[in-house]
Amino acid sequence: MKTPNVSRTVLVAGAGAVLAATALLYVPELLGQDPPPPPSPAERAAIAAHAGAPASLPDLAALISDREKWLRDHPDDDSSWARLGAAYTERGTRLGDVRDYQRADRALLRSLAERPATSGNLDAQLGLGALAGARGDWRTAKEWGERVRKADPKRWPVYPVLIDAYNGLGDHKAARKAVESLEGLHSGAMVRGLAAQNYRDRGWREDADAAALAAAALARTDAEKTPALVRLGDLAWERGEPEEAVERYGAALRLVPDHAPALAGRARALAALGRGDDALRDWRMVLARLPLPEYLLDAGELHEALGLDGDARALYERLRTSAPPSAEVSLVLLEADHGDPVAAAARMRAEWARGHRSLRATDAMAWALFRSGQTKEALGYAKLATEEGLRSALFAYHRGEIERALGLEGQARRHLAEALRINPAFSPLLAPRAEEALTELGEPSDELPRELRPREPVRSRGTDASSGTGTGPSAGTGTRPGRPSGAGRPSSASPETAPGRGSDTGRGTGSGTGAASGKPTERAPEKPGRAEKPERPERTEKPAGSPSGNSGERPGGRG
Repeated sequence: MKTPNVSRTVLVAGAGAVLAATALLYVPELLGQDPPPPPSPAERAAIAAHAGAPASLPDLAALISDREKWLRDHPDDDSSWARLGAAYTERGTRLGDVRDYQRADRALLRSLAERPATSGNLDAQLGLGALAGARGDWRTAKEWGERVRKADPKRWPVYPVLIDAYNGLGDHKAARKAVESLEGLHSGAMVRGLAAQNYRDRGWREDADAAALAAAALARTDAEKTPALVRLGDLAWERGEPEEAVERYGAALRLVPDHAPALAGRARALAALGRGDDALRDWRMVLARLPLPEYLLDAGELHEALGLDGDARALYERLRTSAPPSAEVSLVLLEADHGDPVAAAARMRAEWARGHRSLRATDAMAWALFRSGQTKEALGYAKLATEEGLRSALFAYHRGEIERALGLEGQARRHLAEALRINPAFSPLLAPRAEEALTELGEPSDELPRELRPREPVRSRGTDASSGTGTGPSAGTGTRPGRPSGAGRPSSASPETAPGRGSDTGRGTGSGTGAASGKPTERAPEKPGRAEKPERPERTEKPAGSPSGNSGERPGGRG
């Protein structure tokens, strides 16, 4: 998942010149002269970037205009080209306008042309890493970020780029280390926000909420405080507290009334509270401002849940025709549930091969495979998505439906119930289906599974059950609890001939495992074939299922 802090931190690189010019304005005050005028919008944007904080959109636009004007007269200024490219990336991310990504690419490459990477142009390299992350190209983002970190490990703006890249590639251990490195180099609202995201992904909900509250308290401007409040709303929503989520999103909207992420979060929470008309109103406002792929999908599913099928189809088609390259996960989920599941699975395999291994991508892979009939293989990916730490109602629901299709009723019951326990209204379409699935599964049986039932004693003809040898003074009795009469110590011929360790304990000539040893038999998890197993950086888990072992049945999950 891409955090909203990455591209704006890149603006710090190269902002020193603007800040220096701003500082000079304040020298006269130290000499007893009149105080200087307040900083211009472009200067405010540079100051915000230096702190790793978001600038307001008008200030960001002013910074872009200021650098464009400067570069017309000073086309050889590599630092200004890099700063302009970072600003384009930031604006494109916040407005969902991929045209700004193209402008950023041209500006950053021009910066490298004026001053190559081999000459130490770290600003442009960092900007290219942030741009690659904004486009969902996590491998390239990692390459640029690691180059910059190797050249200057204390350059803190590189760590948000690396955190996003590592999470996108599924290397969550490296992402956590990057968060720790960032915390050692910098502080403030942005850093606490990234820490909150890290705690959330690990399932540490209380820590995530505390870090997000700290981020909101440390924020100095409305533009900086608003994302922190939205993160608090997201955390409340994810743990099934829609009333609190509405309050937190409302606080963000009082600061920035048209803030699209806050409107989208409030729309979800209002729908969970049964306020469908209010939710639809918020979704209309969101899509007019920031029609991100995930917003189009969520809005379409709410319309479908409310019986507005025509509107839902229109939103789904809008997503298909307008999605940028970074929207593959949303497109896969759309096709899996509302289009062609086979095409969704093929699309997700291609995305996985491209290196996208985030938790969302892993869950989408599981669901697309399941919906296309490749249920056994799907289970392995579902396990990876749910066992990393993140407590997601959607992920738990997907896993439960996959297990139900495979006849794993106990596991399916547990994960479907977990989805509803995490967030009873996690989706206007899927939460009711989770409830229906649990009802169909019914209550668990009181009867023990066969592999856990005690084994009946096995007696061989002509042998004593307690000794297994048929010889000795106590042969044929098998009921005397003490040492057999006349025996100084048990025979050392084999463990099976010792008193009290006969065949009625289940050891006999068996393998000594499973129910015979008093332990439940566990079947080894199936592993995917070599061509299809999901690779995980620095992890050893392998998802169950095999490309050649697909059941071929068409599941009946969503849709």
